[in-house]
Amino acid sequence: MGDVYVNRLSKFLPNDPVSNDDIELYLGMVDGKPSRARLKILGNNKITSRYYAIDKNGKSTHTNAQLAAKAIEGLFDDIITKNDIELLTGGTMSPEQLLPSHTAMVHGELGCPPIEIASLSSSCASGFQALKYAFLSVKNGDINNAVAFASEKVSTWLRHDKFDAEAEKLKELESNPIIAFEKDFMRWMLSDGAGAALVQNAPNKEGLSLRVDFIDIKSYANELPTCMYSGAIRNPNGTLTGFPEFTPEEWGNQSIFSFKQDTRLLGVKIVPMGGLFMKEVFEKHKLTVEGITWYLPHLSSEYFRDIIMKEQEKIGLPVPSEKWFTNLTRVGNVGSVSPFLMLEEMFNGGKLKKGDTLLVMIPESARFSYIYAHFTVV
Repeated sequence: MGDVYVNRLSKFLPNDPVSNDDIELYLGMVDGKPSRARLKILGNNKITSRYYAIDKNGKSTHTNAQLAAKAIEGLFDDIITKNDIELLTGGTMSPEQLLPSHTAMVHGELGCPPIEIASLSSSCASGFQALKYAFLSVKNGDINNAVAFASEKVSTWLRHDKFDAEAEKLKELESNPIIAFEKDFMRWMLSDGAGAALVQNAPNKEGLSLRVDFIDIKSYANELPTCMYSGAIRNPNGTLTGFPEFTPEEWGNQSIFSFKQDTRLLGVKIVPMGGLFMKEVFEKHKLTVEGITWYLPHLSSEYFRDIIMKEQEKIGLPVPSEKWFTNLTRVGNVGSVSPFLMLEEMFNGGKLKKGDTLLVMIPESARFSYIYAHFTVV
């Protein structure tokens, strides 16, 4: 099996950046009242701007598939066109339909010839799960190239009108209803965008390429309960009851399709489990902290930066702060897209030189999956 290279990276962030003060102009206010938790959540995550594929009236400017297609189109020129793609793989946590698959919708949006496609359904890990599918397909010689992408369109899920039915129902029980913190929390965390990578079996003839050294993935769902979820209700014993078990009226009254996060479980488990896997990865691949030029952790919130650093010191693998690169505060937490956005900015921003190594870390809180991916600049 030969080496595999990421030769091009592209992104698409819709419309103008949205400041913290303007978020509720786009997402609206539940029950017509400002969120009590907004300032605290934003103070912790330190995000100052993000992008939404909606206008201030809540009208969509792009579909999720269109966001993905825009990012993918940024990979092409006169030398490599969409007609040259042999495989299209994609991930998202915010598809706009149950069927067809999200990648099928993106294929239709691109309008390229018939090709193999694969859709990965997950949250933050789904984009690099798609990249691994592309990496392995090229590595085993089945194909010469592939495009892997991630895209998220969460803004329409976070709009106030998705919670109004629940707020009205709560009014029957109390005079000052507020939606649960586990739901309100996600409204100030997530945003929209897309990223894409061109994967090939030979490096660029001119310029830099990223050789894919490994993409290691591990789930701890056998040990831990669900932490982030949508389209379901979590029961007291930690199990989920999915939306088909509820009536359409209950879908609205309980905001069943909203994104929900158990912040207590997140705070206790997300960092230690990532540290456990990090130690395994370093031992397996004989990595050293000194041998890493750049460390790209997908942070859902800047709140976790110091906690991760302390965990790394605890396991004997402290990555110095000068090796860290993130862009969370400027582009927002875009779920599965965020790792692509970091990689794209480094690759296209002139930050890399031949011989540099990059370690990407992706924690997924949905039911605790983790990815460590290693690249060498050639």
